[in-house]
Amino acid sequence: MPEPTHENQRIPDSRAYELNRHCYCITLDRKALNESLQRLLVDAGSEPSEFPDFGHLFSNTPVFVPSSNIAAMERIVQAIESATELPSFRERVLSWAPEIAQFNPGPIGAFMGYDFHLGPDGPRLIEINTNAGGAFLNVVLARAQHRCCNPSQQTAATQRALDGFEDAVFTMFKREWQKQHAHSVPSRLAIVDDSPRTQFMFPEFQLAQQLLQAKGIETLILDPSELEYADGRLTAHGKLIDMVYNRLVDFALDAPPHTALRRAYLDGAVVVTPNPRVHAILADKRNMALLSDPQTLLDWGLNETEARYLEGAVPKTRLVSNNDATALWSARRQLFFKPVAGHGSKGVYRGDKMTRRVFEHILNGGYIAQDLVPAGERTLKIDDELATRKVDIRLYTYAGRTLLVAARIYQGQTTNFRTPGGGFAPVFRV
Repeated sequence: MPEPTHENQRIPDSRAYELNRHCYCITLDRKALNESLQRLLVDAGSEPSEFPDFGHLFSNTPVFVPSSNIAAMERIVQAIESATELPSFRERVLSWAPEIAQFNPGPIGAFMGYDFHLGPDGPRLIEINTNAGGAFLNVVLARAQHRCCNPSQQTAATQRALDGFEDAVFTMFKREWQKQHAHSVPSRLAIVDDSPRTQFMFPEFQLAQQLLQAKGIETLILDPSELEYADGRLTAHGKLIDMVYNRLVDFALDAPPHTALRRAYLDGAVVVTPNPRVHAILADKRNMALLSDPQTLLDWGLNETEARYLEGAVPKTRLVSNNDATALWSARRQLFFKPVAGHGSKGVYRGDKMTRRVFEHILNGGYIAQDLVPAGERTLKIDDELATRKVDIRLYTYAGRTLLVAARIYQGQTTNFRTPGGGFAPVFRV
């Protein structure tokens, strides 16, 4: 059978590239994974009848990534976070942020997510997320791997990250709490999302709940409508809520059902992480236009080394304006269009697949145009047939330090969990 054609043919010959093309090992012990997840979810209070189908969440195969690429991604993350500390950067991004972002209670954001494509010129940043999902699920996945034909599966660094994940997560939430309060830890934390039991990531909420409760923090999973705010106290069903792990995609807490949380947050009555200010400074997609402008960052005080990292890593990004309609339409085949307030790949368009009607809609405002960066690729076997899938790499971080590295295998315009053979995948460093 002929080998599938790879779109990104310029990737230089490397060990990782060859393994991603020719290693078809099924490394996932799916039985062990399912048993582990089911045991964890039972401990978290789920009934067996409530277990979701985990098959669509996880790929059977790993993604091989050079250690040098992971080190480069970590340097890029640190450069980004240095840039976002610059007073002029903050002044600019807060000028277009919602009013609530002016309030700074202290926390810097739990579970940042930095998404990359790997190509011939190294890692390229695609997106920054403040409420990046999947970390808890990816840890369970990484612990359920067989060895494959490549001898360097889980490196010592990866194993240390897995072994230390629970402690690192607890420390992260403890530090977020302490950035707003002097005493040690919150008594009660709520994981908050709209209709959480219907969310795709609900099993992850349960894993997070179990981890935090094992560390001594009572943890609830709540819809924001269950929250009440009165007399300076945020409560749910009569219980005081000290801290919120925020999984809402209403980044400014503007929606009416989020009023109680918004008021408590602005009064400093609850610690919220990630919060509206963190999203405005780090994850508003308009900020990519600044991060892709190294000269402006240099003028604002970023050092040359970090500006050079960002110049090579952040695709050129511009705010969509009707004034640039002719130039944008002409260049559309090399562009990717994203809504500035979007999430979960909703409302995004590849320019080469975009109709004139959609383009006219985009020109109304609220979009960025980003230079198109092809995804990395992974060849795998599905029912003994070879197939090529796209790959994103995500770094889960806190305070610029990596908590976990994971991959997503998918097919189509953007990441999804509907692709045969796709889903979350472990990263094997080579």
